[in-house]
Amino acid sequence: MPMRIAVIGAGSWGTALANLLAKKGLAVVLWAFERDLVERMQGTRINDLFLAGVWLDDRLTFTNDLAAAVAGRQMVVLVSPSQVMRRVVEQLRPHLDRDTLLVSAAKGIENDTLLLMSEVLEEVLGADVAGRCAYLSGPSFAREVAAELPTAVAVAASDGEIARTVQEQFRTDYFRVYTNPDVVGTELGGAVKNVIALAAGVSDGLGFGHNARAALINRGLVEMSRLGAAKGAQAETFAGLAGMGDLVLTCTGDLSRNRTVGIELGKGRKLAEILGGMRMVAEGVKTTLSTYQLAQKLGVAMPITEQMYQILYQDKDPRQAVSELMMRRQKAERH
Repeated sequence: MPMRIAVIGAGSWGTALANLLAKKGLAVVLWAFERDLVERMQGTRINDLFLAGVWLDDRLTFTNDLAAAVAGRQMVVLVSPSQVMRRVVEQLRPHLDRDTLLVSAAKGIENDTLLLMSEVLEEVLGADVAGRCAYLSGPSFAREVAAELPTAVAVAASDGEIARTVQEQFRTDYFRVYTNPDVVGTELGGAVKNVIALAAGVSDGLGFGHNARAALINRGLVEMSRLGAAKGAQAETFAGLAGMGDLVLTCTGDLSRNRTVGIELGKGRKLAEILGGMRMVAEGVKTTLSTYQLAQKLGVAMPITEQMYQILYQDKDPRQAVSELMMRRQKAERH
């Protein structure tokens, strides 16, 4: 009997994942916050707000009722933006079965608390929830997944059997899933890459070329790895799909919302103006704040992140930020 699955969050990524699962013949319901969007998807089979032009499988159902969405579901896939994840899970908590498998596909670090999504889930649902949680991450633009273009991602879980279950449910001939036991590293990779993508976009917006972008990607990976080490992550994770893989995609792909915001900043536009014209969330903007604060708290040197924080939150001139990065004290590469 097909697994019964709820996908919570009908942004582009949530919609693409729900559609992928429905096309496999699984019993999938997609929850959207916007009631009018639910009604339109029911009528047109298209998510015109977040994934326009993509036909949604006839077997995919929709709801605006959180309790109804998760009732009797064996798996719940959480795809809400990271900064509202806590609020959504708090609303879900009374309606979740205690044996429901939870899969987080959100990428970010919560503002104020500086917690990863795994830590948020444990705080809201209790420490024992870790044994039935998995975390999906990796280089995966929603529109390309929706178009069934070849994609590879990672799923991390402390319980290997849970990871293999998620791997099997999501696997298709165009969506390949690798398991990874490192939850912290997988989550950090997905969060920090958005910060570096903003910086890469700034560099591109300033017209600094391929050399500068390559340097930012490489040194951004160093920052990601440093923070991971301080949080107890495994170094190998950052060389994998959730680390280098996602970092390269987000820093170079034209579909990257974070890179797009960075490009506009590099061209001289103000953040409020850029965000005001965007319908979809650029997670890196808020994640830059929490990443910078977490690095400060843990005593981790993250100079690119620091400069990106100053650009976003202190209105620093991007050219000055790049100049200060380039003129930092010279040191050995492996310092």
